[in-house]
Amino acid sequence: MTELHESAGTGPGDAHFAVFTDHEDAAAVARSSTAPGTRVLEHASGRPWLVGRWHDQDVVAARAGRAALAVIGCCPVDAAQLERHAGRLGDLAELDALARSLPGSFHLVAALDGRLRVQGTASGLRLVFHASVNGVRVAASRADVLAGMLGIEPDPEQLAVRLLWPVPHPLAEESMWRGVTAVPPQDALIVAGDGRTVRHSRWWTPPEPVRTLADGAPVVRDALAAAVDVRTRQGGVVSCDLSGGLDSTSVCFLAARSPARVIASTWPGRDPADTDLYWAEQAMRSLPDVEHVVWDADASPLVYTDLLAVDDLLDEPTIGVMDRSRVLHHLPNMAGRGSRLHLTGIGGDHVAWCSEAYYHRLARTRPLFALRQLRGFRALWQWPLGGMVRALADSRPYGEWLADRGGRLRGPLPATVGTSLGWGMPPRLFDWITPDAEQAVRRALGEAAEHAVPLHPDRGMHADLEQIRACTRILRQWDRMAARAGVPMASPFLDDRVIEACLAVRPGERVTPWRYKPVLTAAMRGIVPEACLRRTNKATASRDAADGLREHRADLLALWEDSRLEKLGLVDGAALRRLAQRPATPELREAILYSTISVEVWLRGLASRAPTRPQPAPTSGTGL
Repeated sequence: MTELHESAGTGPGDAHFAVFTDHEDAAAVARSSTAPGTRVLEHASGRPWLVGRWHDQDVVAARAGRAALAVIGCCPVDAAQLERHAGRLGDLAELDALARSLPGSFHLVAALDGRLRVQGTASGLRLVFHASVNGVRVAASRADVLAGMLGIEPDPEQLAVRLLWPVPHPLAEESMWRGVTAVPPQDALIVAGDGRTVRHSRWWTPPEPVRTLADGAPVVRDALAAAVDVRTRQGGVVSCDLSGGLDSTSVCFLAARSPARVIASTWPGRDPADTDLYWAEQAMRSLPDVEHVVWDADASPLVYTDLLAVDDLLDEPTIGVMDRSRVLHHLPNMAGRGSRLHLTGIGGDHVAWCSEAYYHRLARTRPLFALRQLRGFRALWQWPLGGMVRALADSRPYGEWLADRGGRLRGPLPATVGTSLGWGMPPRLFDWITPDAEQAVRRALGEAAEHAVPLHPDRGMHADLEQIRACTRILRQWDRMAARAGVPMASPFLDDRVIEACLAVRPGERVTPWRYKPVLTAAMRGIVPEACLRRTNKATASRDAADGLREHRADLLALWEDSRLEKLGLVDGAALRRLAQRPATPELREAILYSTISVEVWLRGLASRAPTRPQPAPTSGTGL
């Protein structure tokens, strides 16, 4: 397990911390779980408040009267502004409005009259966890920090649940350790003055999707521009992905309008049919002051590269390990060119487009409009008529749908139309999952289904929010890996203000079979050249994945030769070893190995750390 001192040499973008109440018992816990080099922000009493690792530019803090505030992450607020907010703070609930007004991506921590409030982002990119340590409630930005304080091992049932593909809400938001509680992204953690009593308080709800495209596009443009500006206004050198797709191209053009010097980075695909480089070159014609770096396609790491070498300290399994080498490969070169930050277009697919599941409601509220659109979707995606009718007629509440899926975890991939118009992708288990693991998963799904509430009553909004959070769960781990590699990453599309601006546009205008990403196209008109806005597709990198299976089958075989999951009785190692020897198996094209690999790699990472146990807490002391 890990403690607060586990990360050496923390640089910008890699802040992590624990939050303690203003009690001597809490100070004792803080002393017992820190080491030299750990940074501390104190309560007015001198006791530790925030304890962890961060770079100076990642934290802004201020105190006024009875209140103290800290912003950890990327946010344009300065200490003077924060001090004014603290001086006016009369109740912790007033911070809802502040959190919903600031651009960027950050944690917000407050102390007022002995009470604490800790929150992350609605996107799920910055999370909050809490646990009772020696009777004291401690909050943290990472679950493994709390698990290290408690000296506990991952919950075997949670390991089994993470073998699902995909892991459905609400199970995806639970921590890997029993005793460590995850705070839902839309909630803030409130710790009472006694330092022990806690509750979750909702601070964020998605906007009503009522804006027209004409009204919403300028709001999206302003929000995305502000998100990029937060990262670039300091100047210096920043690098940007430039795949030629609408998402990365938009970020690149916005960055080019800033005081920063911009380096655009393009990875051409290995597939001769890949057109990314063509579209990137179209964009560069209108970016004369931007340096363009085009990488050798054959030098790009394949999917599954270096799985045996992953040693990042992660607080949950992530399928992001499959592409870890691809994501990080160019960052050292960008650092050598002076880049202080790398901007990506990740998240554009999740916010500038939306789920067709909105048409489940629209078919009832605007039937003629929905019928015309659905006919277009049917032609576009080749949906069978019968399947489409059945999906639209299915009005089961979310909990009932989840309970039903718990009884049907094996079998073929579900029909695309049912997934697109329903509550989401049904969770599945695969042939190598053992009966014991399946039993644990069914139990967890059954318990969750009894009280499961969707992220929104509209299954379209539910699907959008679930996909955003699935994306950020991967991205928060990539961000940590990138910071460790020397160049922090940022994905402006996944800032809360950008998400809100996109979700507020009417779904019938945001997702349509007749236009590709109409919200982003309209928002970027006048900033991105028309020639670039005409692109209506994106590369899939399917060849890279297929080549990766063939090239790295020896690593996959080695992964299962000494499988931690097999030792725990959760997978049939022999079945996985046979599969690794047959990389051309058609089913492998569907990423069915991803969830199993992610858990196996994560367990290997845990095993490589020296176990730690909490030290006896001193009964008194003067602080760190």
